[in-house]
Amino acid sequence: MATVERFEDLVAWQAARELTNAVYRCSSQGLLAKDYPLRDQLRRSAISIMANIAEGFERGGDEEFLQFLGIAKGSCGEVRSLLVIATDQGYITDPDAESIDKSCQKIGRMIAGLMRYLDESPRPGRRLGTAGARRIGKER
Repeated sequence: MATVERFEDLVAWQAARELTNAVYRCSSQGLLAKDYPLRDQLRRSAISIMANIAEGFERGGDEEFLQFLGIAKGSCGEVRSLLVIATDQGYITDPDAESIDKSCQKIGRMIAGLMRYLDESPRPGRRLGTAGARRIGKER
């Protein structure tokens, strides 16, 4: 069975990268760009998703990978919560917020699927195989 050799090949990481770029674009304009604490926290939360997926993968063991995936999933919730604040303050339009929110929810489902796959893996230390890679690319 072939394995995923690089975190960059994970669909969840690729989606998190796209999300981070969307957050940067959105937070670089208008009033949100001037609310430095909120803007910076929103960016850090988005960065945390992709960074924790990468760091967990590079740790080399499923147990640590699961831990970092849990952190990444939590950061999806943080981005969503911060979007509510930005929307409530009139810093971001509803369509932009909804688009980013949907991406966060999708990534959260991908991460949850990957976590289930790793958790159900019959052998300790098993790396992600092609079946798991296909599974995490699908929405649930």
